[in-house]
Amino acid sequence: MADATTTRQELRKPRRPAVNLHVVGPLVALAVLIVVGVLLNPNFLSYGNVTNVLARSAFIGIIAVGMTFVITSGGLDLSVGSMAAFIAGLMILVMNALVPTLGAGWPVILIGMAAALVFGFLAGLGNGLLITRARIEAFIVTLGSMGIFRSLITWLADGGTLSLNFQVRDVYRPVYYDGILGVSWPIIVFLVVAIAGEIAMRHTAFGRHCAAIGSNEQVARYSAVHVERVRLATYVMLGMLVGLATIMYVPRLGSASSATGVLWELEAIAAVIIGGTVLKGGFGRVWGTVVGVLILNLIQNILNLTDLVSPYLNGAIQGVIIVLAVVLQRQKKAL
Repeated sequence: MADATTTRQELRKPRRPAVNLHVVGPLVALAVLIVVGVLLNPNFLSYGNVTNVLARSAFIGIIAVGMTFVITSGGLDLSVGSMAAFIAGLMILVMNALVPTLGAGWPVILIGMAAALVFGFLAGLGNGLLITRARIEAFIVTLGSMGIFRSLITWLADGGTLSLNFQVRDVYRPVYYDGILGVSWPIIVFLVVAIAGEIAMRHTAFGRHCAAIGSNEQVARYSAVHVERVRLATYVMLGMLVGLATIMYVPRLGSASSATGVLWELEAIAAVIIGGTVLKGGFGRVWGTVVGVLILNLIQNILNLTDLVSPYLNGAIQGVIIVLAVVLQRQKKAL
């Protein structure tokens, strides 16, 4: 009788999995990619290749951190790539216009950086107000603004390319190519943004409110969460992070065109979903987003080093990864 009672008590106890695949999965995938890269190309872990991958990851990574908060709160932004191109174009125009007055030095560059952050703030604010005040679906708003920003940069460049003044470009180049102890500035900025984002998501009321809104907006309202204010803040923050990423990107090429930032929104969303953030909102993980960014860029790097697949298919590969990640999320929820 005692044995039967003990057995029933054991059955009532919830069984906890020994390993949380939802957490470990992205890390395992990253480790596997590193091993595959080393096997396919001995130079995969060389200093030059690693720093190149990390520097290229920084642009999408900075944006993806902001996208994590937007998606966690139940939103979406399809305009970040076009927004980055538009901000880059405006930034270049502002700096070029100031050269005759202020000369080709740091004052012009600092004003251009400030302008990029202001333009990012205004772009994010515009998207956020249409979503929270006009109550238009985020998909519709950001799809429309994506077309608007892309058309505006094409118009500003007259169908061509906006180029930064050569003297300003020479002064500005170290922002991308230089750094501290061999670590370039884009990598350092990405690291700082990721750490700040993880702290904000895990240890602040803002992060908890984002998760609460994404999980159940009505319950969040009953819990005295300012839903519109928090959601607006996520889009404003994302816009400013797009501006910050643009500041890091412009000195790399010193130009902007309609081709700038193409598929950045796809890469940012893919990184967020791969990292474990739930697409429908309610749960976000910034460190997972960082892992997702690295996974995407390592896949692209391996393909470029080995010529296994045409680089023109990178967008298709990222699209497949997004679909598979969402399918896996649904399966985990069903289990």
